[in-house]
Amino acid sequence: MFIDLSWRGAARLPALLLAASLLAACARLPEALPGSERAIAFTPNDFDGADVHTRHLRATQAQACEAARRALLSQGYIVEGAAKEDVKGRKYYQPTPDVHYEVQMRVVCAPEGQEGDRSSVFASAVQDRYVIKKVNNSASVGVGGLGSLSLPLNSTDDTLVKVGSETISDAQFYARFFDLFQRYLPSPTPVARASDVKVRPVTQPEAAQQGVEPLPASDDSQ
Repeated sequence: MFIDLSWRGAARLPALLLAASLLAACARLPEALPGSERAIAFTPNDFDGADVHTRHLRATQAQACEAARRALLSQGYIVEGAAKEDVKGRKYYQPTPDVHYEVQMRVVCAPEGQEGDRSSVFASAVQDRYVIKKVNNSASVGVGGLGSLSLPLNSTDDTLVKVGSETISDAQFYARFFDLFQRYLPSPTPVARASDVKVRPVTQPEAAQQGVEPLPASDDSQ
């Protein structure tokens, strides 16, 4: 390797070092930029089990969705659609003055079995997060002969900006919903037990009442 130790080489050395440092910085730049296209280590834990979002019930499809509708209404949800196969509702939260949450709940009811007296209920909820941001406004003033002029004004408006959306995966959230949901299901019809069935004996009519001649008395003398 040849290194130029002359005064010209010494003069170019700082420039070479600067170029090398810029190349190294550019190589690390995508990792620091937000929203850059790079691999993100995220693996959803889906399909581990179905007991969080699902319940199997001894109720018809219509009865299950009606219970879901009443459960959402009892908690202040705005029900936007209700049918025998699904129910949709939403609710708004404001834990702090600058942060807002919107929860959208959907319950799907599917029939099971040939008789239709059983059903499966699937519940899922999505949580959207909003924050308040200040937006500067500018006004346009029309001037004859000159057209319109845009003049900056010291005016700001508060605007809700969506900053995140995620499906709720808290098992306790769905457990509390299904516990409340069970209260609005119709009571199952009790099944009669063998001990509860009373058997009444049937009185047999006498032979005379049926018009049947009685048998002749046997002659014991012979």
